[in-house]
Amino acid sequence: MIKKISAGIKAYFGAFSLISKLKLWKYFAVPMLISLITAIVIFSSAYGLSDNIGGIISKIWIWDWGKDTFTAISSFIGGLIVLVIGLILFKHIIMALSAPFMSPVSEKIEAHLTGTEPHSNRDTSFMQQLWRGIRINVRNLMMELVLTIPILILKFIPIVNIFSTILLFIMQAYYAGFGNMDYTLERHYAYRDSIQFVRKHKGLAIGNGIVFLLLLFVPVIGVILVLPLSVTAASVKTVETLNLDNKLQHVV
Repeated sequence: MIKKISAGIKAYFGAFSLISKLKLWKYFAVPMLISLITAIVIFSSAYGLSDNIGGIISKIWIWDWGKDTFTAISSFIGGLIVLVIGLILFKHIIMALSAPFMSPVSEKIEAHLTGTEPHSNRDTSFMQQLWRGIRINVRNLMMELVLTIPILILKFIPIVNIFSTILLFIMQAYYAGFGNMDYTLERHYAYRDSIQFVRKHKGLAIGNGIVFLLLLFVPVIGVILVLPLSVTAASVKTVETLNLDNKLQHVV
């Protein structure tokens, strides 16, 4: 697992140069715009909601003693809830809407790595790719929200809340990497088979997603570059892994 996480992270090191070498920047124009607009809408809305959520949580404490402390904790938890949900919504929205634009990028990277035209078991149209992206990301969004709620509850338990933060980050990273890997898997696997593939190679998804999430904390530039870099890195490792699993008909 650790080895695969490391491999997923290291794939980013050559992503920028590979994009330039293959002249892929033009394919990222629309996704980068989608990413920027989505970030502005979601995080500006989230900023205004954090205090309201904190106020609702603080009402749970009906006693006078410790009220100020609990209110302070509630404000922090409220802000965290907004941040987490904002990140979840952001990544799944941009991944779903960018699917038709990311598929050509993944194809060109596969062709470059294999030296031949990319082998595809599935011939899909723009709308089919969009629907696939929406379906995968809605599924992942629901799974992530269900898992996030109990993890956030653990935030109220001292010491345990430290480990819950790590768990929350790893979970978010996994689903971010999942979405990035599916742009390549879409050509080779049906919906359910793609899910099984990512589960088998979850370390790669987590490694890719870790850098994805860290990029989002870089003001403006991170939001713009997160898709180009993460999709390129994920495509490289996914193609390599497919080859090792004997799912491609050619050798990298």
